[in-house]
Amino acid sequence: MDNDFSLLEVFFSMLYFFLFIAWIYLLIVIATDIFRSRDMSNWAKALWILLLVIIPILGSLIYLIARGHKMAERQRDDAIRNEKAFRSYVQDAATSGSTADELEKLAKLRDAGTITSEEFEAQKAKLLA
Repeated sequence: MDNDFSLLEVFFSMLYFFLFIAWIYLLIVIATDIFRSRDMSNWAKALWILLLVIIPILGSLIYLIARGHKMAERQRDDAIRNEKAFRSYVQDAATSGSTADELEKLAKLRDAGTITSEEFEAQKAKLLA
């Protein structure tokens, strides 16, 4: 019974498995990019997908050569858009205190003597405006 693997055979088996998973990931990324591309017609999208299904390795290489720069631009634009949305959300969440809460804070500052009554009235008018 000769079922023993050498260390080199185990290494190459792991390498092949990793490359297979990386290739599947690449196909998924390319297919996702094809479907979210707004500068291609639906027929062009269908032809790219058909090419990926019929000859996947060659099709993915052709796609990366022909449209790889646009793929990177779309990823960059998505990252910028997500960053802006995140910053907007954080800013809204940080400043979402109600007017009553703000007035209460101002009253505590006035009572503690940190701000004067005139400053309190000015800030109160600004909040209620």
